[in-house]
Amino acid sequence: MYCSGPLFCPEELGGMTAIARVLEESGFETFLPQRDGLEAYVLPLVNSALNIKAGPVRPFINRAIFCLDMYQIVHRCGSVVVNLNGRVPDEGAVAETAVAFALGKPIVMYKHDARTVFNGMDNSMITGLSPFRVETLEEIPVALRRARKQAGSCSFAPCSQGALPSEMQKAVEFGARVWSFLQGLNRLGGGRRVADELIDEIARLCRDYPVTDSPG
Repeated sequence: MYCSGPLFCPEELGGMTAIARVLEESGFETFLPQRDGLEAYVLPLVNSALNIKAGPVRPFINRAIFCLDMYQIVHRCGSVVVNLNGRVPDEGAVAETAVAFALGKPIVMYKHDARTVFNGMDNSMITGLSPFRVETLEEIPVALRRARKQAGSCSFAPCSQGALPSEMQKAVEFGARVWSFLQGLNRLGGGRRVADELIDEIARLCRDYPVTDSPG
């Protein structure tokens, strides 16, 4: 289950953690980018000396984050819960939800925030992505089960090779490589050595993947 939403300040991180927690307590396995993805390593670098080293390869890191998240949505996660809280929904979350919609995956939208320009309602191009909308954390697991039941199955078969557009397939395949690397990195724990290894390896991996704004 992919947890999609903003994660750039303590309040946003706390909100996403709460969503993952209520789902896990209800028996769902979750992918939370701030905990399980590259974001877990990249976000702490922003206010550290390692940010200087990461700067020149930031386009590579951004590409790796995109590809890893696409891999999770396309192949590893059978459904998406998106946090729409905020004056406007998080841009990345909107893109991730649209990908899930295009793949026919169950989507639950959580919003407990009236700060929108349309009398508390988001743009119809966002709300139209799912009829399953809730206002409390406790409602999320119930709505997710309903969404999955309506989709016809509580399990998800990953897309077959060749079923995706070529650029998306390329991104997903690269995301699988990043995920495999992260699994090994997670076993090493934290610390500067791990962060250094992350930066070096992501740069190496991404040199095999075309990035239009790559460093010279």
